[in-house]
Amino acid sequence: MKVALITGGSRGIGLGIAKALAEKGYSLAINGVRDESGVTEVLDELKAYGQDVIYCQGDISKAEDRESIIQNTLKHYGHFNVLVNNAGVAPKVRTDMLEINEEEFDYIMNIVQKGTYFLSQKGANELIKLKTANPDFEACIINITSISARAVSVNRTQYCMAKASLSMMSKSFAIRMSEYDIPVYEVQPGVIETDMTAGVKGKYEKMAKDGLIPERRMGTPKDLGTIVSALATGQIPYTTGQIIAPDGGMGILTL
Repeated sequence: MKVALITGGSRGIGLGIAKALAEKGYSLAINGVRDESGVTEVLDELKAYGQDVIYCQGDISKAEDRESIIQNTLKHYGHFNVLVNNAGVAPKVRTDMLEINEEEFDYIMNIVQKGTYFLSQKGANELIKLKTANPDFEACIINITSISARAVSVNRTQYCMAKASLSMMSKSFAIRMSEYDIPVYEVQPGVIETDMTAGVKGKYEKMAKDGLIPERRMGTPKDLGTIVSALATGQIPYTTGQIIAPDGGMGILTL
């Protein structure tokens, strides 16, 4: 039985990834911050794929929650093969970088940067134990970052900084985990149609139509799910530490 632990897996990109992995036969440990009563429909939707699904509530910015997320997964399944670091938040208010305060800065950094790093550290150590006990054990770590890791937004600089740091984190984990033959990937999506972008959807649709996104559309959680499931199942081999950038061509430099 293959198991995927997906942070932020109850909505948006994370849910798209969960659906794709369920289609591939993965049992799921879905993490989110909402009470389980608030995600019942989502969990039922995922269970309809015929796989076992559990919910691991927790805020990855908190050490005790990170521990419970990992331990609840191991208690139920005994192992996990894939850790998908997808949980993240956008700034509560977009603020010019010359005006942002420490509270707004810390809110993003504690979840996106610090929380992801220390959950990855804990998850990586568990995967090493599993791999050491069974050399044939298949595992990987997949980090969902953002085009904001390389594209500047001066009204949400802290978010861009946090995502950029995850890009280096991915490379660092790829080197460290290579000793155990556990690949680490970074998926760096462009503009994806989710609840996080709903408030500026019109702006992004116009950008796409005007050609800033060569494929002339926003991406979807399904697009991300297709890519992550390919990585998880070894369909894109020999690529540890690499960046897969589903951005519709947005990152192409043009003159």
